[in-house]
Amino acid sequence: MSLIHRYILRSIIPPFIFGAITVIFLFFFQFIVNQLPKFLGKGISYWVILQLLGYNLAWMFVFAMPIGILFGTLMAFGNLSANQEITVMKSGGLSLMKLMYPMVAIGILAGVFLFWFNDNILPESNHMAKVLLNDVTRQKPTFTLESGQFSTDLDGYTILARSLDSASGLMKGVTIYDNTRGYRVNLVSADSGTIEFSSNFSNFIIFLRHGEIHQLLPNKVKNYRKINFAQYQIVVPATGFAFTRTNEDMISRGDREMKIAEMASIAEQSQANSDSAAMRVNSRLHKHYEFLAGIRSGETVSENNSENEKPTWTKALRAAEERINYLKANIVSDINQINDFSKRADQYMVEIYKKYSIPFGCILFVIVGCPLGIMTKRGNFGISAGISIIFYIVYWISFIGGEKLADRGFLSPFLSMWLGNFIILFVGIIIMLRVSNEGFSLSSIKNKIISPKSV
Repeated sequence: MSLIHRYILRSIIPPFIFGAITVIFLFFFQFIVNQLPKFLGKGISYWVILQLLGYNLAWMFVFAMPIGILFGTLMAFGNLSANQEITVMKSGGLSLMKLMYPMVAIGILAGVFLFWFNDNILPESNHMAKVLLNDVTRQKPTFTLESGQFSTDLDGYTILARSLDSASGLMKGVTIYDNTRGYRVNLVSADSGTIEFSSNFSNFIIFLRHGEIHQLLPNKVKNYRKINFAQYQIVVPATGFAFTRTNEDMISRGDREMKIAEMASIAEQSQANSDSAAMRVNSRLHKHYEFLAGIRSGETVSENNSENEKPTWTKALRAAEERINYLKANIVSDINQINDFSKRADQYMVEIYKKYSIPFGCILFVIVGCPLGIMTKRGNFGISAGISIIFYIVYWISFIGGEKLADRGFLSPFLSMWLGNFIILFVGIIIMLRVSNEGFSLSSIKNKIISPKSV
């Protein structure tokens, strides 16, 4: 590797890292804003929150790497162009393609690594994030009491503390309505008490002092009992309050939580089922045609008529109607299966092509970023960030729009995921030709095609 190539590499690495970190930070901030309400008031430990954020960093990294490469190449080649270093290198006999060699090598290495990351790390991270987020969402808010306010957070219990010391947790003037036993209502009244978790966090333990219990059977008004106590303890299951982790193997995986081989197997099986249903439709129509042509005798659909009854036009029309309805019901069922299995196959094929197209985008953004940075002759943060955002919007809109169109059957899975790459490749080729040959333009190509060849 020449000194010039080493110099270019040293110029791109810092802005690439900075750009990738910036994009990850933006995704990270958006994720925090969207998911923060699910954490508030539930007593989730910081370690669990950090785990959830760590699992979601995987998809943020996948989105950030191609944009980071574009941002880095724009800043590096923009600085080289602004300092007239590109002009000096060209005067020394180096073409644009030769200047891009180290950048293309970085793009290829980044693409290979991102493909491995997409197929091995990202599915597991997505699955762990989904399981953990379900656990967090399922957990009930932390049990709280307010002075003079009834609380029904504990299932079957209504608790009133007329005075509450938030520092020590001491309650005074406590009244508890216990409705957990349908045949009996317990009304507990105490001078003071406290509530705390058990040692294994599976139960709430309510300690009461100096009070009385009023027991009443709703169906037997005369059966009333009053019990005085100096100390009384109530154990309430903390169902939903204590955070519990679900075994990830018990949760089914979606398409974004599978490797390519697993998705390909499902897509292949779905397509085979769709083809089988299509063959059944063809077979039913062929048999019906043979029946109408007199080649095949019809199967009996209805056996309401006895063999001795003479056929009439009414009976014949009724039998024909029954046969047509029977055929229609079977064909409609098969067509629905064809559509369902085809959509399922396309859904998994979209994810498969996405795992290939995003890593390939690392190479394409190098092809676009190098000549575009030279054209802008600016290596500052604002210009590079603005151009990167424009390409980011176009690139990811093509992914999102392509996925929607593929789900509706308007685009093939391959084209839906590679359309953005084709657009970036076309733009990159035009810009490269423009920088390599300053007299190049789309109008010049048009003129060469239209103008007659000189003799």
